[in-house]
Amino acid sequence: MPEEFNERHHPPTLREIAAVVFRQRRLIVSSFLTIFLATLIYGSVGRNFRAEMKVLIQRGRLDPPVTSQPTAVSDFSRHDITDEELNSEVQLLQSEDVLREVVTAAKLENHESEPLFRHKTDPDARTASAIRRLGRELKIAPIRKTRLISVSYDSRDPQLAAKVLQSLAAVYMQKHVAVHRPSGEFGFFQQQVAAYSRALQDSEKQLLTAIDGQGLISPALQRDIALQKLAEADGNYHQTVVAMSETERRIDALQSQLASLPERTATESKTSDNPELLQQLKSTLLTLELKRIELLRKFQPSYRPVQEIEEKIEQTKADIAAEANAPVRQETTDKDPRHEWASNELEKARIELAGLRAREASMRRIVKTYYNAAQYFGTSSIKQQQLTRDLRTAEDNYLLYVRKQEEARIGDALDQRRIMNVAIVQEPRAPVLPFRSFRFYAVLGLALATFCSTSLAFAVDYLDPCYRTPDEVKSSLGIPVLACLPRRAA
Repeated sequence: MPEEFNERHHPPTLREIAAVVFRQRRLIVSSFLTIFLATLIYGSVGRNFRAEMKVLIQRGRLDPPVTSQPTAVSDFSRHDITDEELNSEVQLLQSEDVLREVVTAAKLENHESEPLFRHKTDPDARTASAIRRLGRELKIAPIRKTRLISVSYDSRDPQLAAKVLQSLAAVYMQKHVAVHRPSGEFGFFQQQVAAYSRALQDSEKQLLTAIDGQGLISPALQRDIALQKLAEADGNYHQTVVAMSETERRIDALQSQLASLPERTATESKTSDNPELLQQLKSTLLTLELKRIELLRKFQPSYRPVQEIEEKIEQTKADIAAEANAPVRQETTDKDPRHEWASNELEKARIELAGLRAREASMRRIVKTYYNAAQYFGTSSIKQQQLTRDLRTAEDNYLLYVRKQEEARIGDALDQRRIMNVAIVQEPRAPVLPFRSFRFYAVLGLALATFCSTSLAFAVDYLDPCYRTPDEVKSSLGIPVLACLPRRAA
């Protein structure tokens, strides 16, 4: 059984293949000619023209964001375009809004065929059908390792193909501007400039009114000067108070010193006897002795007058001795210099204390005057600084929105001149030659006719139930062939 199976299912030989081709030669020739001619006819009648354009994505223009903050300096050092940006532009080219406007501009809905089972088609349905067909036939793809996007469209009418791509380029540019730059930007910033211009004028008027009302040009500077003078006056005032305290202590010390010092002091001292008094006392003593001698001659010593004379003599001797022991002393006195110096210093200190007290009262008034002035200038400075801050804020906002308005105006001017981050580097033109040449269709028809005719011949031969050779009978029925009659020629 395996041997019989192997005999029945052996691989076909070249002879068998050639036999099949020879048997089905009429079918092969007829099908080959039919397919080849049909391909040539299709290539001649149904030729497609392909219009192409290329879009360059660049980074030559950076639109500032619409914010209330100052615009940062644009960084033009990066020129690379990311895949996300390329794919975003591709999707923008394929968006339904863009395709709808292209269909309307190129009137592609008029080229849609009428349905077979309807008498009249709705215009919206025709437009939707044209949009769907355009989305299928429009080929959009980024070119690898470049910043280019290739766009192509095939049509039997070369003018229509070019018109579709031209409409697509125009609509895409408008859509790109609308997506990347919001509309009404210049008008918004123009309104803000007008509003902040009025606010700036109001702030200037308020500041000028405050300056005229206060009569102060620079209260901050005058406040600083008043504070400096106040510090100097306050320092002098405290120095005066300290000097008064020191003077009062000095007066107390001088008064204590004057109480312990004499007003006068001895400048010269002389010691000498009194000769006249001694002479007189000695003369008196002599007289008394002579008188006692005379009385003793007459009376007894116990006589009363005699005793009195003796007492006087003793008294006189005592006076003479006392006078001899106590000589006469002469002293010369004058004003004490220490007392006089202390008195002078005390008088000076009292005069100085009176001056310091008068100066202290004057300095107190000066300090109060400078304090009130500094307080007034400080309050005026705070008010003027607030008005100045409001003026500076209004000026900064005004200048900011003036710059924003100028940026918006420049952006609108760039849009009008079509200076954008995308550029059509290859404009769509009506193609002169078809996309596929006649030689291509000839080669395609030859290959297709050869393959299809050969395949058809083998299929027909395989499905034919007739036995054509003794080997087929032997391999199919398993019996030997005794005789074989050739086919009679027609």
